[in-house]
Amino acid sequence: MGFTDLLTDAGSAVLNSWLTTRSYVTGYAPSQADVAVFKALSSTPAADKYPHAARWYKHIASFEDEFATLPGDASKPYTVYGPEVAAVTLNPAKAPATEEAAEEDDVDLFGSDDEEEDAEAVRVREERLAAYKAKKEAKPKIAAKSMVTLDVKPWDDETDMGALEAAVRGIEKDGLTWGASKLVPVGYGVKKLQINFVVEDEKVSVDDLQNEITEFEDYVQSTDVAAMMKL
Repeated sequence: MGFTDLLTDAGSAVLNSWLTTRSYVTGYAPSQADVAVFKALSSTPAADKYPHAARWYKHIASFEDEFATLPGDASKPYTVYGPEVAAVTLNPAKAPATEEAAEEDDVDLFGSDDEEEDAEAVRVREERLAAYKAKKEAKPKIAAKSMVTLDVKPWDDETDMGALEAAVRGIEKDGLTWGASKLVPVGYGVKKLQINFVVEDEKVSVDDLQNEITEFEDYVQSTDVAAMMKL
């Protein structure tokens, strides 16, 4: 449909809207399209009401001496340019005075419905999140555990390995379970105690347990973790 009645407020509003995202009527440089629309206006659009149109008008005015040489078809009327469907009211007197007023009308007509939908979506999402959180918190937590194989080394071949193992197994802690054990030859008649145990990670520190075992100074020279596996 193109621009119409550029001498009215409604026409100026359409032009201003068209130039909101454009520097020129068409293309990326001044052309005969800008000249045609420029000449259709009787004066500079009011900057307070139509800032984009006013900015464009002043810019095109700077090319006035070059109008005849600008690219494009000078025979085309200004009405062939602009939006395909002009947003012009049949009664300009009832048109919004400014773009801001038109935007306010849009908000009044449609904003409340969107807000209600957004609020409903938020409510449903929060209810689902709360239900998921409650379900997750109610689910019993499985304690993280580790299975450890510990080498306990005696001082020499004269160490009482039976007494050594009894001392080690005598350590009792919440979250500690002793398992199978065996004596492993090291050399020169010396054997080390290799013992398995399971600990709950949050309750028992393997490092602390090793330190406690080495306190049996009459039997234990040192300890080493031979293997560890998370359960």
